[in-house]
Amino acid sequence: MVKEGIPFVLIPVIAGSVFGYFDLWPVAVAFAGVALFMLYFFRDPARSIPADERIIVSAADGKVTRIEKNDEFKLVSVFLSPLDVHINRSPIAGKIKEIEYTAGKKMPATRDEASLVNERNSLVIEGDSITLTCTQIAGILARRIVCWPKAGDNLERGQKFGLIKFGSRTDLRMPPNVEIVVSVGDRVVGGETVIAKY
Repeated sequence: MVKEGIPFVLIPVIAGSVFGYFDLWPVAVAFAGVALFMLYFFRDPARSIPADERIIVSAADGKVTRIEKNDEFKLVSVFLSPLDVHINRSPIAGKIKEIEYTAGKKMPATRDEASLVNERNSLVIEGDSITLTCTQIAGILARRIVCWPKAGDNLERGQKFGLIKFGSRTDLRMPPNVEIVVSVGDRVVGGETVIAKY
């Protein structure tokens, strides 16, 4: 479990213990259920990162909901439901050239305009032969975007760099010459599923 989840687990555990002490067991059991869900939500499973140097892996677990292609870029959006692992992972190995946080709305993360108007945090990552932008986008239930590294830090492919609490989306904006190998509707695994090749 990631450390950001500890308060979300401890608070219902303490509350449940208090209600249990006073023999209010239905309420205590309800708080225990909340604590168990928080343990599940903030889980941090091990991942097997592909070794191929010319691939781009998914930044998150979830469902591919949008693919956009034009002469300037290719974009893949992955929606994370509250049941998905919410840890974000670097799609390539490289240096963080820029991090830009933008406060915004809480529109449903599945809507295309969420990329432009929702609360979001964009990381420009420069690898040896490719530069891309990975954007964490808060959804209607999300309460906080977490990003651990800072500009100038180096990331390995598949390395954990943050999370979005309670429902969200990630966008990968890539150069137009990459070959996207997923389709809308596919389920992907952060750090493991290959999104594109170059």
